[in-house]
Amino acid sequence: MSETFWNPEAAMETTSDEQPHNAHEEPAALAVSADDFASLEARVYRTVELVKQERQARAAADARKADLEASAAQAEARVQAQSHVVDQLQNELHVLRAERDQVRQRVERLLKQLDALEL
Repeated sequence: MSETFWNPEAAMETTSDEQPHNAHEEPAALAVSADDFASLEARVYRTVELVKQERQARAAADARKADLEASAAQAEARVQAQSHVVDQLQNELHVLRAERDQVRQRVERLLKQLDALEL
């Protein structure tokens, strides 16, 4: 801010050339009552507190985000590991089904041979 806001005498010096004024009157632009200043000060403090709270909330949200990203990475690693196990089990299941089909075919051939012997 400029010095004229905080220093009414400096403001009077700059405005003395522009307008004539009485020695007892303050310029209207610089007339700030104590209540107005206290109100402004309170608003500034509330704003500062809000900014602090928002920064804390943002930091907490960032920390939570980092934790969730780490958890997601761990879950992804577990999924990858389980995917490998699932692939192995599917391969084993395919092998077992192929063996079952071979055994079934052999049993069917044996049954046919038994039926042929019992004519």
